[in-house]
Amino acid sequence: MSTIVQPVSQQESAEKKSSTLNKPQTGLIIGGLIAAAVLFVFLLITQDIVQPILLVIGLLLGYTLFHARFGFTSAFRRLASVGNGQSLRAHMLMLAVAVTLFAPILALSFSFFGGTPQGYVSPVGVSLLVGAFMFGIGMQLGGGCASGTLYAVGGGRSVMFITLLFFVVGSTIGAAHFNFWMEDMPSAEPFSLATSTGLGYSGAWLVSLGIFAAVAAITIIIEKKRRPPKMAAVPSEKGWRRIFRGSWPLFAAAVILAVLNALTLATRDAPWGVTSAFTLWGSKAAYAMGFDVESWSYWAGDLATLHGSIFADSTTILNFGVILGAFLASAAGGLFSFTKIKAGNAAASVIGGLLMGYGARLAFGCNIGAYFGGIASFSAHGYIWGVMALAGTFLALFLRPLFGLSVPKPKDTFC
Repeated sequence: MSTIVQPVSQQESAEKKSSTLNKPQTGLIIGGLIAAAVLFVFLLITQDIVQPILLVIGLLLGYTLFHARFGFTSAFRRLASVGNGQSLRAHMLMLAVAVTLFAPILALSFSFFGGTPQGYVSPVGVSLLVGAFMFGIGMQLGGGCASGTLYAVGGGRSVMFITLLFFVVGSTIGAAHFNFWMEDMPSAEPFSLATSTGLGYSGAWLVSLGIFAAVAAITIIIEKKRRPPKMAAVPSEKGWRRIFRGSWPLFAAAVILAVLNALTLATRDAPWGVTSAFTLWGSKAAYAMGFDVESWSYWAGDLATLHGSIFADSTTILNFGVILGAFLASAAGGLFSFTKIKAGNAAASVIGGLLMGYGARLAFGCNIGAYFGGIASFSAHGYIWGVMALAGTFLALFLRPLFGLSVPKPKDTFC
């Protein structure tokens, strides 16, 4: 049996109807392993030791994301449309584990390579509010968030290549407009629950756990009132074989992702991020086409990164790892395939990619850098990002049908 991977609605439908996995795509697995090994050796020879380590972390991130179908976009959509909070509770567990690991790393300045780890703590202002709201709309139209776009590309969803392309374009335009949003729009100083208060990291950790517990409790209350459809089970192997094929429990993936983010922080001295690499790729392309990229305030003081090799950029390496990891996971499950792209999906992907790219630059990151990394770093902007992205999701529920995209309904069997 051949399982369709693209688009999302078809993928989910196929998985619901089948209780068995496809055979592993051995040739693709071998090809993916060779590509990963070649890139690892290349980085080992040409770059600092941190880069090949980050490639491995990226591979594990992509493998985990795909195996668990761990979504940020779908989690927000299920909650907003029918009140299903299963995935959001997995987010809360992920964040709880993350803050537990981030707190000592940041408090003790622990680093594997002698640096000084810095969390993602960013200003709260108009740019954050507008950017996160735009991102919330964009991820529902584009078919995935930042991490979702990467692992969907790795899994072979054809339309997501369009989303990724315009994600890069939107990020680049956002960088060009960066000065306006940062200098001309009102903004407050960055606020950390740990360092901007008298709480310290231990106190901020306790407050954070309380917030996560409250959010989880609210989702349970919502579910009791709305009685939403459950998430569909994904075909999987049993026992130890499940490590390599089939689905992983959301809560197991939540813990793994948090641990991998903490390892990233201690390895490169910054949490996991995605979209700064998109801005770099797009800015390099714009510079090659003759745009005065060096004058953009986004690149002020960091021209070395702009003109350096993309292989020296740690976020780029993480992104490459996520794509390859998801590719290996999809091939292991026999799920990798390219399919036709519908006009509605393509149009939504163009708009969604642009909105996400532009919004991420305004909001100091995406669902990974701002939401996951920001909250794990005890930054207030991470919480605000989540609220505004959820608000954008509510609006996007009315826009998705215009492009032929489905929205979960209360009477659905699964959501």
